Amino acid sequence: MKTVIWDKLSKDEKRDVLSRPSGLTDDKILSSVSDIMADVKTRGDVAVLDYTRRFDAPDITDLSVSLDDCQTAWEALPSDQQAALKTAKANIEKFHAAQKPEIINIETMPGVTCRREPRPMSVVGLYVPGGTAPLVSTLLMLAVPAKVAGVQRRIIMTPPGKDGKINSAILAAAYLCEVTDIYACGGAQAIAALSYGTQTIPKCDKIFGPGNAYVAAAKSKAAQEPGGPAIDLPAGPSEAMVVADAGSNPVFVASDLLSQAEHDMLAQVICVASDETVAAKISAEVDRQLQSLPRIEIAREAIANSRTIIANDAVDIINDYAPEHLILQTQNPEEIAGKILNAGSIFLGPWTPESVGDYASGTNHTLPTYGAARNYSGVTLESFYKYISIQSLTEDGLRTLGPTVEILADMEGLEAHKRAVSLRLETLK
Repeated sequence: MKTVIWDKLSKDEKRDVLSRPSGLTDDKILSSVSDIMADVKTRGDVAVLDYTRRFDAPDITDLSVSLDDCQTAWEALPSDQQAALKTAKANIEKFHAAQKPEIINIETMPGVTCRREPRPMSVVGLYVPGGTAPLVSTLLMLAVPAKVAGVQRRIIMTPPGKDGKINSAILAAAYLCEVTDIYACGGAQAIAALSYGTQTIPKCDKIFGPGNAYVAAAKSKAAQEPGGPAIDLPAGPSEAMVVADAGSNPVFVASDLLSQAEHDMLAQVICVASDETVAAKISAEVDRQLQSLPRIEIAREAIANSRTIIANDAVDIINDYAPEHLILQTQNPEEIAGKILNAGSIFLGPWTPESVGDYASGTNHTLPTYGAARNYSGVTLESFYKYISIQSLTEDGLRTLGPTVEILADMEGLEAHKRAVSLRLETLK
């Protein structure tokens, strides 16, 4: 990891240090995604199957997966893995159930009542990455709150292996979470299928889930289509920022940095250390732990493109960078956390590794990346709802409010709007 001293950097150098990898904005990726989505829109299932054969499973013949296969996978799962999935599901369910929105009902003035009522989405697409690692945890993070919110149709899209089959752990988790549909399909073609609908895959109201650069680009394009689906948030390669001081345990800090680095070669990790001695200890520990990682090549590439920043005060750096994951391994984590405006999820103190949020503490791990934490939240229960406003006026309410509306409509030159009120007021005289 490259080490820099923050106070010695120019404004431009500081911007460069906090810049993200450029993989998500590659013109070739954007062009390829556009072609794939146009093809799926035209040819439907045939195109989706063609791309799945080309990119994932050469001999696959059917994208649909039987829910009976999910049950079989669950029953074959070792008991300790079943117990772990149940514990994670229970915690995620409990935290998200506490977020259930309430109806707002208020009388804004005598005789004028306004309400806001939540309605769950009808059909959602839940994308679960399965390329270099089958992300069972992502299935839990998406399928559990969707079920709690009352979404009727909860569709899992996940890429198959070369044998055309979905990882058995993902199938087992799908059974536990009671998904309604599951398809062996990934990449931009999966997002396109959810966006436009095909002969067998329904068009979705909203698409959730992280993915690689192709998935992120496809979601962005889908959200811009007229009448297209909404998306949860911009979610690309994973990233983490760890803040460490003299009291931090270098072993813990290094493990948090590497837990993100092993996700993807484009993953970015940044350590903000209080001084050069702290930074040196962490760097040495990163090198030591890296050697024993099974995914060493992926982690090494990510670490090579990451950096350590020496700074006495990390708050401005954090808010400028807006990290997906923020780990505060300092003596005063709560004090720092209160000053943070931009972060996807915060982990406080030495006993809160980022991994607990990834898997089982209860918070959602589907979080904004690439600086989107400045204006996006991570997935919550409310992400699966839309809200309808309702109003009703009594006769007296219209008598009181009507003249105000007449004046405002007249100011805008919209006579029909004014008449819709005036004709009623005349009837009430």
